[in-house]
Amino acid sequence: MLNEYDDHALEEALLLAEASGDEVIAVGIDTTGELDQALYTALAKGAKRAIKLVGDFEETWLSTRATAEILAPILRDLAPRLVLTGVQAPDDLDGQLAPTLAARLGWPHASVVIGTEFSDGRLRARKELWGGMTLLLELEPPAILGIQAARQAPRYVPVSRVRQVMREATIEEIEVELPTQPSVAVERLRLPEEASQAELLTGSAAEIAERMIELLRARGLL
Repeated sequence: MLNEYDDHALEEALLLAEASGDEVIAVGIDTTGELDQALYTALAKGAKRAIKLVGDFEETWLSTRATAEILAPILRDLAPRLVLTGVQAPDDLDGQLAPTLAARLGWPHASVVIGTEFSDGRLRARKELWGGMTLLLELEPPAILGIQAARQAPRYVPVSRVRQVMREATIEEIEVELPTQPSVAVERLRLPEEASQAELLTGSAAEIAERMIELLRARGLL
């Protein structure tokens, strides 16, 4: 199934396509053998094409960097105006796929995006900041966005519609290879340095309060 963040990215892509007449292409890497359901769901929601990247990496955990290395040449060949990813994967909460892809492709990028629109050929993306503030960015397509939330809740499609699409639609497959270089190289491992231990205070409330005052005074905090 689509995870929460990718579902929002798909919804935002569909909203943009409905306004501009573009088409949505869903692309995924099949590391579990269960990607078909997510791609058929994307087609049922309105995507025009679905592409599954397959290879000798089933049951293999892919780092963000490895994922970007696999996706980058595929995206370059597809030549889209815009690439939308979920802001982060729910398993690692890394949040670096969109910027890593952008760095590999040399395209502009924004993450934690909560709204998009095309205006006069330029892309406007609203990025969520802290304290309820947002930042409106203008990017020149092609660009890559990490979507935090779509402008509306992801649309629902009944199971019957997904099953109908499974009978009628075709998922395209592209053979890809794992990156030859490891994504992370371990240079050194060492035990953490020892530090002072915590002191457990016992006794009555008055005794604990008196001991706390003594400790604070000893450390120059009172």
